[in-house]
Amino acid sequence: MLPPGPRLPSLVQTAWFMRDSPGMMENLHRRYGPVFAVRFTGYPPEVYVATGELAAQVYQTDQGGGRAGAARRDFLEHMVGAHSVLTLDGDDWWRHRKLLNPPLRAKQVAGYRDEIAAIAAEKIATWPLGRPLALRERMQDITLEIIIRLIFGIRDAGRVSRLQTLLPELIETGGSMQTIMLPERLRAFAARAPFLAYGRFVRIRAEVDTILFDEIRRRRSATGAGDTDVLSRLLETGLGDQEIRDELITMLIAGHETTATGLAWAFERLLRMPEVMERLPDDEPYLDAVVKEVLRVRPAVYEAPRLLDAPLPLCEYEIPAGWYAGPYIPLVHRDPEAFPSPEEFRPERFMEGHQNRAWMPFGGGRRFCVGAQLALLEMRVIIREVLHRLELSAPDQAPEARRLKNVTLAPAKLTRVIARARTPAPMP
Repeated sequence: MLPPGPRLPSLVQTAWFMRDSPGMMENLHRRYGPVFAVRFTGYPPEVYVATGELAAQVYQTDQGGGRAGAARRDFLEHMVGAHSVLTLDGDDWWRHRKLLNPPLRAKQVAGYRDEIAAIAAEKIATWPLGRPLALRERMQDITLEIIIRLIFGIRDAGRVSRLQTLLPELIETGGSMQTIMLPERLRAFAARAPFLAYGRFVRIRAEVDTILFDEIRRRRSATGAGDTDVLSRLLETGLGDQEIRDELITMLIAGHETTATGLAWAFERLLRMPEVMERLPDDEPYLDAVVKEVLRVRPAVYEAPRLLDAPLPLCEYEIPAGWYAGPYIPLVHRDPEAFPSPEEFRPERFMEGHQNRAWMPFGGGRRFCVGAQLALLEMRVIIREVLHRLELSAPDQAPEARRLKNVTLAPAKLTRVIARARTPAPMP
């Protein structure tokens, strides 16, 4: 038996999702329960699950029966390429994953702490004071600079400046629904049409690729001893130029907008919970727990699907091969069996090394995001730097709604805040 779902035409379901995906999913969950199906125009039917137990069953298909790379290919390959850890499956995926693990382990990325703090301080110093600003945009500036300096390792001022312009445009045009939903058969035509989003994306991608391939070739012939950026470490792995390019763009796509959105949600939540804010920023274990609880209540990434190669039984249903299946992460994070009193903001859930398999802001199963440790470090360091330097207030205490922004669920008003310089504490 197939799972239930709305009988609306796929075009109507697609429009509903684009306009209000959180509202749509909550509506379907109330109506149909923890397993329901949707149909988006141009794609196979997709089944969403809403509990930690069911999500674990979906992720179990990583051992056979489901492919995460194939599920992402239609959405992401035009940006990240055919050699990305996001879009590969099988032995090719495992080879790339093993090569990416060492430079992105917690012990390795911990060495970036001081550089991340310096980048954050440099950017924070430019923020306007005393008037409302969109904090998500400011966080995107910081996380983009981290990608350029610590992942790409680019120091040349001209290239840095050009990438600061190009990379946000690459993400914006490549992640737009006009590009993602464009059928493959129309892409060759659209690439030649400068007035279409896909045409603009193709031109921006070509310019970014020119810079990255030139940087890779230059660094292969002059890699400095002791370089610690991720590109330098990838050059030692045996990956080819195209493979390295694809993984660099993967780290941009997976680690720039998502981390900035997580940071925006952190401040959107904290500014409405002074009792939590009072313990920050110098209580490191508590700060880590706060970051994880923010990512539970407001995950930036909403799904991590698998393309099924074999039928998948879920509850009393059987999901056919050829369908997508995946957790709708915001609903899983509100599963009371996995997170008691899920409506409460309780960082204590994550104190003392507590692990919960239903916590999946970075996906789950074998395909857990390889850059998770870097993202968590960035969030801790940047939150601390902001709170040490500024006093923030929310012009409106009403919580910000969630809105689909490219590949993330972002605050509808991009976290509006007013920043003021923090008064130094008096000397004892």
